[in-house]
Amino acid sequence: MVGAGVRVAQTPGRDDGLRSLIVSLPPPRPTDRYGANVLSGDWKAPKQGRSTPVAAERDLVVEDVETGWVGAVVRVEKAGGLHVVHLEDRRGRTKGFPLGPGFLIDGRPVTLTAPRAASTAALDAARQEQARTASGSVAVHGARARVASGSRLYVEGRHDAELVEKVWGDDLRVEGVVVELMDGVDDLAGIISEFGPGRGRRMGVLVDHLVPGTKEARIVQQARALPGIANDVLVLGHPYVDVWQSVRPERLGWERWPVIPRGTSWKHGICAALGWPHDTQADIARAWKRILGTVRTYSDLEPTLLASVEELIDFVTAPST
Repeated sequence: MVGAGVRVAQTPGRDDGLRSLIVSLPPPRPTDRYGANVLSGDWKAPKQGRSTPVAAERDLVVEDVETGWVGAVVRVEKAGGLHVVHLEDRRGRTKGFPLGPGFLIDGRPVTLTAPRAASTAALDAARQEQARTASGSVAVHGARARVASGSRLYVEGRHDAELVEKVWGDDLRVEGVVVELMDGVDDLAGIISEFGPGRGRRMGVLVDHLVPGTKEARIVQQARALPGIANDVLVLGHPYVDVWQSVRPERLGWERWPVIPRGTSWKHGICAALGWPHDTQADIARAWKRILGTVRTYSDLEPTLLASVEELIDFVTAPST
């Protein structure tokens, strides 16, 4: 029996009449123990190819890999913080799937992305939002803050100043108006006299809990009676016990701010109602930071405060006459 790879040749015509076998073997070949390099090329690529991004435009027909559902895109919406694509099959049934990978188009894997129209609309909305400050004013991009003018806006305390800064800070910097702290209004007349209002030095004052019959109302009445200040000083206020209360209660999950019993510190009572620590001044400071953090724009504040602050800003930024 002749093995594979062996060539046999018969040579007749020899004298002894016997045929002899001339065996010739092919030349040896180098042995390849490992074959081709399995790591060469894109060895991680799936058999069907890599997924490519495709916008989930209306009427695009796709197949969900997990369920085999085949349908045309009818809409893309945001639900529970996630984008969902709704596919309608040939029988008119509709089913929603998370937008992203896991779909096929003609057997090729794709990753569905938000449709271009929606992306454009979102971009336009973001640009529109950036075109407005937190107070609703038209934003002035690239403008440097002006050198402080002679006019000032006075508020009672740090929390008032921080709230004004968060909502109207951009506007005030453009106008060059500085916010000053009064640490209470008990000596409002003295503060006005020390400021020295006059031409080019207007003074706007925001007072907490300015309602008839209160101590604040009497102090403001006396200050307004100072001679020679009528054209250069404007004192306005809001009816809230504290500037905290000017934040809409819905931002904290309430329908209305709770009534704190007399004899209880108002801020401590509010913290207790919210279930927040309130034993130390640091606790109160942290509570205010949390409340201030719920304020995004002027729409999160009560109209009464908005009206007073807007009028005061208009007053101190008006040209002197």
